[in-house]
Amino acid sequence: MTFLHVFIVLRINQKSKDLKVEELAKMIDHSLLHPTMTDDDLKAGCDLARKYDVASVCIKPYAVKDAVRWLQGSDVMVGTVIGFPHGNSAISIKVAEALQACEDGAVEIDMVVNIGKALQKDWDYVTREIEEVNGVVTENGAILKVIFENDFITDDAIKIHLCKICSDLKVAFVKTSTGYGMVKGADGSYGYQGATDHDLKLMRKHASLEVQVKAAGGVRTLDDLLKVKALGVTRVGATATAGILDEAFDRFGGEKPQGNSAIQADGY
Repeated sequence: MTFLHVFIVLRINQKSKDLKVEELAKMIDHSLLHPTMTDDDLKAGCDLARKYDVASVCIKPYAVKDAVRWLQGSDVMVGTVIGFPHGNSAISIKVAEALQACEDGAVEIDMVVNIGKALQKDWDYVTREIEEVNGVVTENGAILKVIFENDFITDDAIKIHLCKICSDLKVAFVKTSTGYGMVKGADGSYGYQGATDHDLKLMRKHASLEVQVKAAGGVRTLDDLLKVKALGVTRVGATATAGILDEAFDRFGGEKPQGNSAIQADGY
């Protein structure tokens, strides 16, 4: 750990000394999206989300109805994903997916934008896609988060224009990543950066104040959460929820929930 990193962490901790763990918990969308997760895993993840009283679960689309049932009586919202993880579905399919999710009980919808269309700057198509999905989502009492998948977008001007479109259309959130946007490296291996400081600052600067910013991909520790919060992020996608919040209880006080088996998964 460098001196600069230590200094940043100390500043974050000083600013966060009066934080309550409950406030941090309500920043977290507990991710239950990994392809290998079974129904038992999903239920355990919902149980964990209930015990820690997080903002929401982001669950596989087919399991939205189950999640609504499992979380009944709690304050944890149910969300799901559309066009996930690559964003390649036709607009009509994304609209149908969003409508199905809302009818099943989801109140938060995370949609991957058509990345290829964004890269070729086909802004008419991108605008129409976001507008149509946002329309069906809001008509059904839910909110939309638009995922840029920034690991695939190296041109800041494109990210800025996506922020403008989302601001003009009054979507609820812009979001960095899916956590599954793997980029091939020079050595042939695949990896992703997820929510970088650069992108979070850029998105917060260029999205309107009414549009919130969600960080996803790489937020795995309490210090990660506090850092992105300081950058203006109001929601994060996380799999390491129990570890993050247990550390918050240790640092800021309070009683940890008992009897949890943390569901962890790669990605998001």
